[in-house]
Amino acid sequence: MTAGRLEAFSDGVIAIIITIMVLEMKVPHGSSFSDLRPLLPIFLSYILSFFYVGIYWNNHHHMLHVCAAVTGSILWANLHLLFWLSLFPFTTGWMGENHFTALPTALYGIVLLMAAIAYYLLQQAIIRSQGSNSILKKAIGHDWKGKLSPLLYIVAIAATLHSSWMAQTVLVVAALIWLIPDRRIERRLELSQSLTIDPR
Repeated sequence: MTAGRLEAFSDGVIAIIITIMVLEMKVPHGSSFSDLRPLLPIFLSYILSFFYVGIYWNNHHHMLHVCAAVTGSILWANLHLLFWLSLFPFTTGWMGENHFTALPTALYGIVLLMAAIAYYLLQQAIIRSQGSNSILKKAIGHDWKGKLSPLLYIVAIAATLHSSWMAQTVLVVAALIWLIPDRRIERRLELSQSLTIDPR
């Protein structure tokens, strides 16, 4: 299997995840703004999850661009990531329907944590397949974002014991960190291509 085929399959799954999430927002029977008020928590949880899914889609796209060949371990690691991402609609809906109470927020944080771990495992599977001169390994460097995110998710999960809104703040901060454009892989690809063209 080529990396392009794997990316196309993953893109399809992610598109379905977003579609399911938006379908969780039921159309109100009334026609006034007051009829929209009960949907506000659901809409806010959808926005947060939309950003998270978008972040994973963006980073997944860039990561597969440096994947020359797809091994069996990469296939399973990718499916593992998609499994946790596929739980986003359920946890998003439960959290929104219950107005960000402690247990739904904690479960949402757990799914985010497991997705982060799954993404790391996929990253490592690609690095192993590329050998000692892995383009991806050179591109991610120390990967402070990848290391900080799981810690923030754990903090958010623990924070639900005191305040679910504190937990939500931590989850929003974690998302905002990833919204800053990250061109590490793009720069590494440009460098490797320029060295290929002109090895001097």
